[in-house]
Amino acid sequence: FAAGCFWGVEADFRKVKGVVHATVGYTGGEVSYPTYEEVCTGQTGHAEAVLLKYDPDQVTYTDLLEVFFKIHNPTTLNRQGADIGSQYRSAIFYHGEGQRAWAQFYKIKLEELKAFSGPIVTQIVPAKEFFPAEEYHQRYFEKHRIGR
Repeated sequence: FAAGCFWGVEADFRKVKGVVHATVGYTGGEVSYPTYEEVCTGQTGHAEAVLLKYDPDQVTYTDLLEVFFKIHNPTTLNRQGADIGSQYRSAIFYHGEGQRAWAQFYKIKLEELKAFSGPIVTQIVPAKEFFPAEEYHQRYFEKHRIGR
């Protein structure tokens, strides 16, 4: 999932019962093993994202979609708050047809319900290779005792 700066996204998903592991990193781009500095230029095509491992007996993919759409503004293109650039885009990188179908269905339902004041710009695209971010980005809020 990509929903802006990955620090907050990771912190929010770690609070979800059934999320076993969350790793921040980069995906959706064209460069292998990009660095944070490279991704920040907006030239690699990567999004800051969080790769989740979860226990489907405790949390469903639909539950994760609900969290995803609650923790960011999916109506702003390439922007979340003060963070601007394609690396901060709203995107769901799906693994398999089942995830794609559920994500698309969920997005359409939110649009039909007019859950947001504007159109949802969240991309729903196949997962590409995920590159974990540098260690100092992992569990950033915990390491720096920043509440979320």
